[in-house]
Amino acid sequence: MKSLPPSPLLAPDQSSAYGAGLSSPAPHTEAELATLLALLSTPRSRITTVMVGHSRDTVSRSTAAAFVEAWHGTTGRAGRTEQAGRTDRMVLACVDWPEDAASWLRAARRFTAGAPDAWVVAAAPRGWAQMSRRLRHSTDWDPARTYGFASLGDSRIPALAGPETLQGMRGATADGRIWTIDRGWLTQRLPSPPTEASGAPVARWEEAARPGRSR
Repeated sequence: MKSLPPSPLLAPDQSSAYGAGLSSPAPHTEAELATLLALLSTPRSRITTVMVGHSRDTVSRSTAAAFVEAWHGTTGRAGRTEQAGRTDRMVLACVDWPEDAASWLRAARRFTAGAPDAWVVAAAPRGWAQMSRRLRHSTDWDPARTYGFASLGDSRIPALAGPETLQGMRGATADGRIWTIDRGWLTQRLPSPPTEASGAPVARWEEAARPGRSR
């Protein structure tokens, strides 16, 4: 049984404990965008329709727009669009939200309309924590089918959102690694590369971080 935060709204002590110092989004990198597209494009994912969400700051808007453009093509690891005009992929809508709102309910309902295969988020950390709490409380949104840019790969965000709110969410770091949220831990790893000629997999590097702890 999932354990949800008692209210979608952050209490002042929660914001001060974990929200202070969370940086504003930085412009996305080519490696970041390429990794995110690769996550969404694995053969077994069968993802064709996505809903894009973003904060209202200039960087998040720009990042969301870059994703929409790239999603309709096939983007290589260097960020180059190799084939444009993909007709089997669709962005159902782009939904934005403010950093501060009365409830985030209207944005949450728009974000989950249309039953997308996946959600993609480019956002400022604090606003996303609030939005995700509302999504988890009031909609059928699935964090395990949600993918974020580097600004959301911060170990303080699961603490702000509450236990299990973001369980299974994944995303890309600025240098092209993959981050995953699992039971409050934020884990980073390199994307799985092709196997070597010998058939042996290339070694992967991992690290995990949790607010105030490490392992």
